[in-house]
Amino acid sequence: MSSKDTSPEDAQLMLHALRVHQIELEMQNEELRRVQLELDAARARYFDLYDLAPVGYCTVDEAGLILHANLTASALLGLARSELVKRPISRLIIQADQDIYYLLRKQLLESGEPQSCELRMMAHDGTSFWAHLAATAAQSSADAPVLRVVLSDISARKRAEQQLIASEESLRQSALHSQTILDNMADGVITIDAQGLIESFNKAASTIFGYRLEAVLGRNVAMLMPEPVRSHYNDLLQLSQSTGPASIVGLPREIQGQREDGSIFPMSLSVSRISRARQPIYIGIVRDITQHRQDEEEIRRLAFYDPLTGLPNRRLLIDRLKQAMATSRRTGQHGALMFLDLDHFKRLNDTLGHAVGDVLLQQVAIRLKDCVREGDSVARLGGDEFVVLLEGLSIHDHEAAAQTEAVANKILDASGQPYDLLGHTYSSTPSIGIVVFMEEHEAMDELLKKADVAMYQAKSAGRNTVRFYDSATQAAASAHAELEKDMHRDLADNKFVLHYQIQVDADGTPVGAEALVRWNHARLGMLAPAHFIRLAEATGMILPLSQWILDTACAELATWASQPQTARWTMAVNVSESQFSRADFVTTVATALQNTGINARLLSLELTERMLVDDVANSITKMNTLKALGVGFSLDDFGTGYSSLSYLKQLPLDQLKIDQSFVRDVLTNPSNAVIARTVVALGHSLGLTVIAEGVETAAQCALLSELGCDAFQGLHFGPPAPASELARFIGKNTA
Repeated sequence: MSSKDTSPEDAQLMLHALRVHQIELEMQNEELRRVQLELDAARARYFDLYDLAPVGYCTVDEAGLILHANLTASALLGLARSELVKRPISRLIIQADQDIYYLLRKQLLESGEPQSCELRMMAHDGTSFWAHLAATAAQSSADAPVLRVVLSDISARKRAEQQLIASEESLRQSALHSQTILDNMADGVITIDAQGLIESFNKAASTIFGYRLEAVLGRNVAMLMPEPVRSHYNDLLQLSQSTGPASIVGLPREIQGQREDGSIFPMSLSVSRISRARQPIYIGIVRDITQHRQDEEEIRRLAFYDPLTGLPNRRLLIDRLKQAMATSRRTGQHGALMFLDLDHFKRLNDTLGHAVGDVLLQQVAIRLKDCVREGDSVARLGGDEFVVLLEGLSIHDHEAAAQTEAVANKILDASGQPYDLLGHTYSSTPSIGIVVFMEEHEAMDELLKKADVAMYQAKSAGRNTVRFYDSATQAAASAHAELEKDMHRDLADNKFVLHYQIQVDADGTPVGAEALVRWNHARLGMLAPAHFIRLAEATGMILPLSQWILDTACAELATWASQPQTARWTMAVNVSESQFSRADFVTTVATALQNTGINARLLSLELTERMLVDDVANSITKMNTLKALGVGFSLDDFGTGYSSLSYLKQLPLDQLKIDQSFVRDVLTNPSNAVIARTVVALGHSLGLTVIAEGVETAAQCALLSELGCDAFQGLHFGPPAPASELARFIGKNTA
């Protein structure tokens, strides 16, 4: 078709198509330019990473000529990249190590697996350095095989290794020299590593323990110790590793060792810790002190013990008495001295001879030791005179006298049994004089004299009896014995009663009461617990008394439950330490609940800190068992005992009770106010309510309420009173 035949419409369409094609070409060119820029940027980044890498990179052809190298390789070898290209890489390796390179090249080409080696290379300035070569096989752009070599300077590490080798050789020579010295020492010397493995064992140690050197090297040093020293040692070694002391602190200087034949012997041990190559090494110096111990024991026996009975003599007794008086001053507890003299002992010696008399003295010594506690002392002064020293008695003089009298009566009973003296049956009795002491008010000789005087009073009273030195103490002891008889009688005759002290909430509304025992004594009148609880504990009467208190309080709680005004009142009952420690404590409480039919959630048992800390796990078990029944628990006298969050947070408590000693001066003593605030905050943080006892004034109540205290108890709200007098509180502040 000629142009003459082309219509204007066709021409317009052709021009439009050409324009579209032109636009498409321009877009393709623009895309090509963008891709080229990205490629250029990527290439620049690649070469930056390649050239500035911390290790050298080289590409080596089949002939071993360097084709490419980065700037790091150029810097390591001291040559420009242009000087490296076409240079054989083997010329850069010192002559002695070229075989290492050729072996690497051979293994790489044969296996195709990456290879590495360490060799020395030569820089352009003639200096050599240790290098680590890592090589892989690849293909060049022309499909020719090439090696990709990564080059690292390891000269510093090699120098360190050489120094370490030299140091170890020096140490080996030094160790050989030291071992020679150690083998000529009289004491055993043992070195162990951080795991307790034996590294050296000198000849003296072999002699002491009976092991040959090869039998102990590499084995744990605990093999040289019997139990329980072995376990103790392992614990101390672990402690030393964790804390890093200069020596194993706490390891006894004298311990037991165990020989190869299994025999155990005493030894002195001194252990020190040093560091070698940053690892702890322990050096033990050992000496067999068997003979030394035997010599010391014999000297001690001759100096401090009676050779006939084996009891302490006067010298050791005086020393123990001095310590007992110092302890009494520190603790506030009484002590006692008993002076014993055998009745008619001279008659025995005169009739049956001194040999028989000596046998009697030996048997008396045995019986006396059986009558006292482990911490008490029995001594023989000479002839037929014995002394018993009692420690840790009550802080109250009448109770201390009663405790001493109980031991004296035990001695009288034991001594009254017949003796078998070399075939002769013989009866012997002692006369006993007692002096009770406190602190260091008197000289030791004066105490012995007083006990001696009391002993002669016992003889004057007819022998085979006990007398205290002074009439006041004797009277107190007699009164104590009489009071004990009264307690047995009155508990059986229902002379004990319960009084109740009301407890109120923050609004002053009565919410319950605490049961407090009273003794209605025929002669002494109504007695508070302070006058008889210790006596009950000392005589064992605390158990039946505590059971009576629990049963009576539960019965009263049942009565409250029958009255709408008191149906929701709680009953707080104090638990004695002896009662709580019994295995059947949970059973006795559960029985009381069952017998009275009360709601267990209204019963709150008050415990003290002292009765819980000795066996926290067992205490928690008992409490959880009763808690499951609904019984609540209040921690009484909080802050006056062994307060510790470590056990407090474990106990299933409901309430903390601020002791009245803090409440009494809460308005005048800032420390008491701080303590009260702390107890409240602590109780609330543990989800417990807090009650303050001993509140006597409105001002005290207001301050404690401001501190966040939840409940109150004290004379401000009413004194302890019989149940019949609680009617005045019924309905108070209640709707």
